Amino acid sequence: MVAGYDNDITCKYVYETNNHAQFNTTDITELKGDELNTQFGKKLKVLVGCAPCQPFSSYSFKVKVKDEKKLNLIFSFSRLIEETQPTIVSMENVPQLVNYNKSSIFQDFYDKLIMLGYHISYKIVFCPDYGIPQRRKRLVFLASKLGDITLIKPTHAPDNYITVRDAIGDLSPIKAGEYDPQDPLHRSRELSDLNIIRIQHTKEGEGWKSWPKELLLDCFKKKSGHSYGSVYGRMKWNEPSPTMTTQCTGLGNGRFGHPEQDRAISLREAARFQTFSDNYQFYESMDKYNPSVICRQIGNAVPPKLGQVIAKSIKEHLKEYKLWQNKT
Repeated sequence: MVAGYDNDITCKYVYETNNHAQFNTTDITELKGDELNTQFGKKLKVLVGCAPCQPFSSYSFKVKVKDEKKLNLIFSFSRLIEETQPTIVSMENVPQLVNYNKSSIFQDFYDKLIMLGYHISYKIVFCPDYGIPQRRKRLVFLASKLGDITLIKPTHAPDNYITVRDAIGDLSPIKAGEYDPQDPLHRSRELSDLNIIRIQHTKEGEGWKSWPKELLLDCFKKKSGHSYGSVYGRMKWNEPSPTMTTQCTGLGNGRFGHPEQDRAISLREAARFQTFSDNYQFYESMDKYNPSVICRQIGNAVPPKLGQVIAKSIKEHLKEYKLWQNKT
């Protein structure tokens, strides 16, 4: 990894510290291929991109007003591919992108790369199949100028999926609003007295539908509220977690309750479900510790283990063409 581009300046410290690579605070709609070309080596170019997934998510299909700027970022990515002509291209996004109909965004992107001479494959990945303890589904897109390229075969099956217990079972117990003095990232949000009572009435794997009527929010008493069955829910110990989001440490934002402790998951637990190692640096010092920013970075991230799967797939592809030599 040599360099990255993003318009979110809060990612600079995290990116450069953990990847030992240059971070450029740039809007890719304004980035030119000539500048990007200066980052590549002479023989091999690998370009990885991910347009924000929110416009294509399941939730966004219910929302009529779209952010046109975010929708157009995938076209900026295809423009940069055309201007730089990388050997390998990779893109990760939500599965709904494939079926998104507005201007046939995915099909246009696909056709553009075919026209540029790329061999393409894409797959809807169920993350537990690759050892990620999270029921996340992602579109992984690969393209190569060399020849056919595919994602490596799954490494796990349902009988050996990594579970919530596997991922976080060793962490110290904490209460809502508390943190582990040995690990500031193992911090849970405060809960109101009423929400403490609510989660105490929530069994493992269940949600608000198991509450007594007097604890229900008004929205849950309406027919429309029944479509939000996972909010205020607890995870199951012996299954992968639900998909992490930018608000995954909030009890009311999904099935983000700890399986048995009366709280939402901590930042550390969210990071582990995303497969970040415990030594990953999310903040420079305690005076710059911002839980909201850290949670957004965790939720927006491609799980590092999925990134490793993609990297290994590219490596195996390059070996076929004798463009990769193992270092001894």
